[in-house]
Amino acid sequence: MQSHADILDQRETIGKPFAGSVIFHGLIIGTVAAYGLLGLGKTEQWGSNDKMSGGAVAITPVNAINLPSHQGHINPVANDTESQIPAQPKPQPKSEPKPDPNAVKIKSKAELKKLAEQFEKQHKYVPREYKPNQVFTRSGQAMTTPMYQTKSGSGEIGSGTGNPFGNRFGWYEQLLRERVARNWHSQEIDSRNVNSPALVTFTLMRDGSVQNVRISQSSGNYSMDQSALRAITVSAPFPALPPQFERNSANLEFWFQLQR
Repeated sequence: MQSHADILDQRETIGKPFAGSVIFHGLIIGTVAAYGLLGLGKTEQWGSNDKMSGGAVAITPVNAINLPSHQGHINPVANDTESQIPAQPKPQPKSEPKPDPNAVKIKSKAELKKLAEQFEKQHKYVPREYKPNQVFTRSGQAMTTPMYQTKSGSGEIGSGTGNPFGNRFGWYEQLLRERVARNWHSQEIDSRNVNSPALVTFTLMRDGSVQNVRISQSSGNYSMDQSALRAITVSAPFPALPPQFERNSANLEFWFQLQR
């Protein structure tokens, strides 16, 4: 058995491979020649058959081409093709209803602002000017408004004939009666059981305090008499006596009369 090195040292012949290569290339050449001779690769030529023109095609250039035009309304937002189906009509804007002649017109903001400015000018607060000898009270101001009115019961209050203030201090005596009237709750008394007015006497001191409050004449009804006494005591202290009043105290008499 020969070794591997001995086999590689032997020369190989190229006769058979060379002959096979020659036969293969001969077949390729013969196939190409037969394809050309039989016309299997013939193609159609464009242009004229005239050999003088070299197979060229002649053309005539023009400025414009006349194309058929479309008939219809021009719509810039639609396509160029006119549809046989009409488009849906656009909804018409709603017409505003006619104003009701009996309706109340609502004022605008500008009109309301103007009215507010006029109201502010008409009701602007003006400080009151007091006289040098003005008498002041310790109680609050009575409520006065046309929308709400107060009434101290269905009765009357007056001062007796022995009024010590006379004409000089009539304003002070009226101030006392108004305060007592505000504190007299005559609506709580049954007027059917009252036969006569109730007279109350008391002593008014310089500082406005009262002493010796009592019933000088009864009305015949206990609740009526107590209501009159309560009106005097609740109203105290009154405004101080006027500085021009000569005495340090004054004896007063108030009468309380219910209206039937």
